[in-house]
Amino acid sequence: MKYSQAIKSISYLKAHASELIRNISSNQETLIITQNGEAKAVVQDIRIYEQTQDSLALLKMLAQSSTNLNKGNFKPVTKSFSDLKKRIKENH
Repeated sequence: MKYSQAIKSISYLKAHASELIRNISSNQETLIITQNGEAKAVVQDIRIYEQTQDSLALLKMLAQSSTNLNKGNFKPVTKSFSDLKKRIKENH
């Protein structure tokens, strides 16, 4: 998608809201809304928004994992599984 074609003014959005929403939804597009010539908002298909949020969550987890590795905050997988087995036995 070319963002230059996905820029609409707020007055255009007001006048063509249902048409724009229909197009955004059917084409899974993102639309940039301007006010007084400046980009002010983004209107996005909900599926694309959810994918973006999922991607951000994964990136945060990766960054957190990397930070923990660099700080030495980790334990070997065998130790993790033995700790889990021990906890399970304690709770039964």
